[in-house]
Amino acid sequence: QVQLVESGGGLVQPGGSLRLSCIASGSIANIGAMGWFRRAPGKERERIAHLTLGGVARYVDSVKGRFTISKDNAKNTLFLQMNNLKPDDTAVYYCNRGEAHGSAFLPIGPWGQGTQVTVFS
Repeated sequence: QVQLVESGGGLVQPGGSLRLSCIASGSIANIGAMGWFRRAPGKERERIAHLTLGGVARYVDSVKGRFTISKDNAKNTLFLQMNNLKPDDTAVYYCNRGEAHGSAFLPIGPWGQGTQVTVFS
């Protein structure tokens, strides 16, 4: 299956911005929907955004208006632009492919190592 590698995380002050990238080992044009997940300390992994094959973006309420998901099929890359970051955004961020069902997204690919995002209080 197509392998995905996340990058772009780091340390940032509250209110700052980061742009995460998810680079695929092969074409992402025909593998269906893709999305971003995160796992905060002491919490379960949660879906925060996904993009359907038709290009419709969906977000969890906590990131609406602050995060933007997009992709570049020519570069085999999925992006997550994160603005106005908050301490609660501190987590390891993962990307994955999956199946979109309305506002729900079911991951179906293997998980990578993710990229750490830390927002200072």
